[in-house]
Amino acid sequence: MRFELFIATRYLRAKRRQAVIGVITAISIVGVAAGVASLIIALAINNGFRSDLQARLLGSMSHINLMRVQNDGIRNWQELLARLTKQPHIVAGAPAIYEEVLISRGARAQGALLKGILPADERKVSDLLDNVKFGSADPLASDKNSEGPPKTLADQVTQSLPPLVLGKDMADSLGATVGSVVLVTSPQGELTPFGIVPKYQRFKVVGIFESGFYDYDSSWGLTRLSDAQQLFGLNDVVAVLEFKVDDIYQAPVIAQELEKVAGQGFGSKNWMEQNQALFRALRLEKVVTFITIGLIVFVAALNILISLIMMVMEKTKDIAVLVSIGARRQQIRRIFMLQGVLVGLIGTLIGLVLGFGLAIAAGHYHWIRLSAEVYSIDYVPFAPRLIDGIIVALVSVAISFIATIYPAMNASRVLPAEALRYE
Repeated sequence: MRFELFIATRYLRAKRRQAVIGVITAISIVGVAAGVASLIIALAINNGFRSDLQARLLGSMSHINLMRVQNDGIRNWQELLARLTKQPHIVAGAPAIYEEVLISRGARAQGALLKGILPADERKVSDLLDNVKFGSADPLASDKNSEGPPKTLADQVTQSLPPLVLGKDMADSLGATVGSVVLVTSPQGELTPFGIVPKYQRFKVVGIFESGFYDYDSSWGLTRLSDAQQLFGLNDVVAVLEFKVDDIYQAPVIAQELEKVAGQGFGSKNWMEQNQALFRALRLEKVVTFITIGLIVFVAALNILISLIMMVMEKTKDIAVLVSIGARRQQIRRIFMLQGVLVGLIGTLIGLVLGFGLAIAAGHYHWIRLSAEVYSIDYVPFAPRLIDGIIVALVSVAISFIATIYPAMNASRVLPAEALRYE
C-alpha cells in the first residue's frame, strides 16, 4: 500500500479525540449513498416511463409516413406500395386516409380524426386493431357484418351500415357502445345549387379500442378504406403510405431513402418528428431530475469538505511531523484528497448497490401501484441502465474529489516550525 493511501485509511479508522469529525464523516458517506441511490431510482423511473411510452406509442402508429407534398393524395398507390415494401429495412407497409370529421350520436357530438384502413395491412404496421377491448375489428375486414341474417327491417338497415371502431374515451363522450349507430359528417361536402353541403354517412360501432394514449382514445375512429374514400368523395386514392422498419432509430435515414425511391413530389415524417415535443419534454424532465436530486450529493460533498477541514485542524501536529521526517507537500496533499475520495467511493458504492437493488426489485415485483384509469398503467415501471449508474458514479466521485481540494491545499501549507514551536 502506498504511503499516502495508508495514512488516509488510518485517519478514517483511527479513534479521534473529537468524535464529531467521525459523525460528520459517517453523515457524508450516508449522504453520498442516499444521493446516488435516489438518482439511480429516479432515472430508472424516468427510463421506465420513457420505454413504456415509446413502446405504446410505436404500437399505435407507424414508424414512417410517406405522403404527397401537395397533399393531393397518392394515385396508383398499390404499385408504389409494392415497390417500396421491397426496399431494405422495410418490414411492412399499409395505405391509409386521414380526415377530420364530426361524429355525433343524438345530442352529443365531437370532432374526430377518421382513418380509413385495410385491416390486414394495418395490423402489420400498428397494434391499434389488437387493442380493441369491446366488440371486434373483424367486420372491418369484410364487406358485410357477420351477424347472421337480419330478423327485422331495422336489423337489415343496421347491418348494411359501414363498420366503425372508436377510441374508448370518445365512445364514452358520445355515449356510444358496440352496436350503436353514429352519424359521421365530413367537411369535404358536395357542391349543390345551394352551395357546398357537408356530406354525412351513418356508421355502426362494431368495436372500441383502448391504446393507452389519450390523443388516440379520445379522437380517433377507424373504418374501411373503401368506406372512407366514399365518404370523402375520393376515387381509389390514399392520403399516406405507412411503413414499419426493422430499426426504429434509423427511421430518419430510411425515410429519406423512401423519398428518393418514390420520386419527386413526395415527403415523409417519421415517429421521432411526430413526437418530438413529447420526447423533448421527457429529456428535459430527466435533466431536471438529475440536477435536483444531485443536490443531495452536493450537500454530502459539503460535509466531506467540513470534515476534512476539521481533520486538518486536528492533525496539524501530525502533518508537521510528517513534513519534518521527509514527506513532501504533494504527499500531504494526496493524503487528504485520498481520504475525501475514499469517503465518496464508499458512499457511491453503497448507493449504487442500494439504488440498483431497489430499482430492480421494484420493477420486478411492481411495488408501486397506480390507478390504471388515470395513468393507463397499473404500476410504476423501473428500467435501470448501466450507463446511468456509470455517469452517476463518475459525477459523485468527481464532486467528492472537488470537495477535497481546499482542505488538502491548506494541509500542504502547514509549517513544521510553527506547528511544533510549543511542543
